[in-house]
Amino acid sequence: MGNDSALDPEAMARARALLAARARHERMWPALAAAALLATSALAFATAMVLAPPVITRPAAPNAPG
Repeated sequence: MGNDSALDPEAMARARALLAARARHERMWPALAAAALLATSALAFATAMVLAPPVITRPAAPNAPG
């Protein structure tokens, strides 16, 4: 005794597969762009720190009374 249904089981399986929700893939571009932006800004700040002239602090000379 087989299947008593008038529906074709292979066609039903194909229809279920077509109607099934597809798995969503996460995009990598936003994370990659954020990482590239942070790396670029870190290199820019490091370059500015290396190339900036040193800060020399000297005590202020007192004004001579005159």
